[in-house]
Amino acid sequence: MSKLVLIGAGSAMFGLGALGDVFKSKTLRGSEIVLVDINEKSLSEVEAVAGKFIADNHLDYTITATTDRRKALPGADFVLISIEVGDRYELWEMDWHLPQQFGIKQVYGENGGPGGIFHSLRIIPPILDICEDVSQLCPDSYVFNLSNPMTNIMTAITKKYPRLKVVGLCHEVSSLIIHLPKILGIPAEDLEITAGGLNHFSVLLDAVYCKSGKTAMNDIMEKGPAYFDGTMERGLFMQIIKYFGKIPITTDSHFSEYIQWSQQVADHAGVLNFYTNYKKECLGHQVDKYQRIKSGTEPEEYWRVVPIIEGILNNSGHRELAVNLINNGYISALPPDTVVEVPGIVDRNGITGVNLDTVMPVGFSSLLSNRVGVLRLCAEAAIEGSRELALQALLVDPTNDNILNTEKLLDTIIEYQHAYLGYLK
Repeated sequence: MSKLVLIGAGSAMFGLGALGDVFKSKTLRGSEIVLVDINEKSLSEVEAVAGKFIADNHLDYTITATTDRRKALPGADFVLISIEVGDRYELWEMDWHLPQQFGIKQVYGENGGPGGIFHSLRIIPPILDICEDVSQLCPDSYVFNLSNPMTNIMTAITKKYPRLKVVGLCHEVSSLIIHLPKILGIPAEDLEITAGGLNHFSVLLDAVYCKSGKTAMNDIMEKGPAYFDGTMERGLFMQIIKYFGKIPITTDSHFSEYIQWSQQVADHAGVLNFYTNYKKECLGHQVDKYQRIKSGTEPEEYWRVVPIIEGILNNSGHRELAVNLINNGYISALPPDTVVEVPGIVDRNGITGVNLDTVMPVGFSSLLSNRVGVLRLCAEAAIEGSRELALQALLVDPTNDNILNTEKLLDTIIEYQHAYLGYLK
């Protein structure tokens, strides 16, 4: 029997979906699950619907809930973190549009660009507080971070708590996987793919037909551009195919946050449409909590947390498509302290990344290298509470070409978001 602690469990997107995935697992039957959230009302609602679902389906799980995570963590085997701070969408829209008011041409503003830095500086401190408690109360537990900005958060965690067994998980690779079988006219299980880079900034690097063992990359590159051309959020996407010869795993809303010329070619209408629909979808999950548990996470948003936990407990040795880990030579073009997104092998020892050097081209790895300084400075700024390092992170970010307004922007965002960024001195 295992003990799982879900931090941020009051969220319908995370808490109810994760519970639905856990309840489908044979390996985890009999486990203790502790729900943690600072929002007592949302937490009690999730606990109630989870308890009803367990009773209705005669499941063998123990569910408790608390707003005190230090009470929840002792004895935990697995800790799942998915949190946000404040009003997610109000702050996100400020992150996105305020830099544009100051003449900075960022495309989206969630994970990269100045908006991604502000998002990181808000959310890293509370996540580090959680990790401090984990290091004291259950230091041998596996920690799964599902919060964004993934790479920035993971960089700060691995820098401050290098001994924690932490992995970052994101479902974004599914954005590409669902298309490849259609392009090739084969079932998904007949294809093994390899993708990698940084979170939300990865490309398809290799693909193999499972039955023949032959490469599928020539067929994908021959048929893929025509398949994707003209579809929504594929402006920058098509330029990466054209100039770098690789297919991004995600679309313009995410990929464009990291490249200095993306503003010229991104599908801005598509990005806005994606955000509008995503916001509606997330808020819509509040409608039927019971159904959300029953369905669990959908394939296009599946975090793979449960299969990884099962793989650790069962010593499966199976391969995961995308995990975020501290670089251990997996992409040698990047420094060892970089958190990279690579395939991973799961067994009783945890998760080990797959080396990508034989398939990672120098052109794309050079784009990745442009992000390294931003990641380091952003993490250091959050850890030290340093306004100076936050300013340097903004000036190093390749999407920012406006030095004269950067300091004004930083002071303005600190003023507007003082409750979360006032610690920067």
